[in-house]
Amino acid sequence: MDLVDLSVLDDLEKIKRVDRSDMLSFCVDAPKHYRKAALLAERFSIDYSKPVNIIVAGMGGSAIGGELLKDWTRDVTKVPIDVCREYRLPAYAGKSTLVVVVSYSGETEESLSVFLDALKRKCKMVSISSGGELQKFSEKLGIPHLRVPSGMAPRATLPYLFVPLPLLLQKLGLTSKVGSEISEIVDTLQVVSDANAPDKPIQNNISKKLASRLYGKIPIVYGFGIYRAVAQRFKTQFNENSKVPAKWEFFPELDHNEIVGWETVEKFGKCFALIFIRDTEEPEAIRLRIETTKELIGKGHLEIFEVRSLGASKMARMCSVICTGDFTSVYLAVLNGVDPTPVKTIGLLKEKLKRSGVRDKVINELQKIAAR
Repeated sequence: MDLVDLSVLDDLEKIKRVDRSDMLSFCVDAPKHYRKAALLAERFSIDYSKPVNIIVAGMGGSAIGGELLKDWTRDVTKVPIDVCREYRLPAYAGKSTLVVVVSYSGETEESLSVFLDALKRKCKMVSISSGGELQKFSEKLGIPHLRVPSGMAPRATLPYLFVPLPLLLQKLGLTSKVGSEISEIVDTLQVVSDANAPDKPIQNNISKKLASRLYGKIPIVYGFGIYRAVAQRFKTQFNENSKVPAKWEFFPELDHNEIVGWETVEKFGKCFALIFIRDTEEPEAIRLRIETTKELIGKGHLEIFEVRSLGASKMARMCSVICTGDFTSVYLAVLNGVDPTPVKTIGLLKEKLKRSGVRDKVINELQKIAAR
């Protein structure tokens, strides 16, 4: 592994030269974005009866909000919540299902396909986007649509794509006191942002320290419970911002398979770094599993780190870890000398897939329905 000059993380001008699209500003301004997202979503109105089940449909950064909602509501609401990352809804979706189609651009092929599928099944529907075909057809067909600010990388829009979801549940009478949790998110993230800001030197900056130790390694993030999707988000930020491969798993499941994979760690352990998400309110059974797992696999050449949550409410604690992960992924991008914002490979993939004509067929069907 090549040596890296860690001083770049404390040089604001060098950071700007690498982070040319200023992804770091979305980390610093996360509290403001959550506040704005709450104000935007509170004005959004729907008039649906209580659904039997809920499906959040989306891809990538537009879907992770649904995964976070699923984890947060596990012991909050009795209505099942699922996330669809496919072209079609699961077989059980029907008239009593609420389908929330989320596509930041409003142009995502899979999301538009699910939107069409939900129409055909006569599901209750809501859509969220910054515009695009999703907004256009929602308005034509009278489907409630929440328009969020445009001009950002989809992964930077998490506040706008996540916050409306718990507020939507509250409007449906499925949960309560969401406003107070969101207020705590804003306060907690201000603490996280101040502690990890670019003007904080590396010796006092958790995210810079972690990025410096992750340089040249493949990060693996372990979560549990409400941090299952948080670990997933952490991982995808390494992919898209840092441009490195990464992996995520969660307890207790990983102790039934993943842990065995480290038995020959001496052969390749230096290639990886493990990040354990920790919480002061860990269930005792999970705490014992984490500590025992660390003990069993830490005897090799693995680098092991912990990222601890901040805050009182579940939502604030989840978002505190997400914010730390966002900062870390951008600082790792700076060390790698790559602008965090562009995702060239995804763009190339979408261009190639356009030739299949799948998206055009979906749009044509939607146009026929809208013309009736």
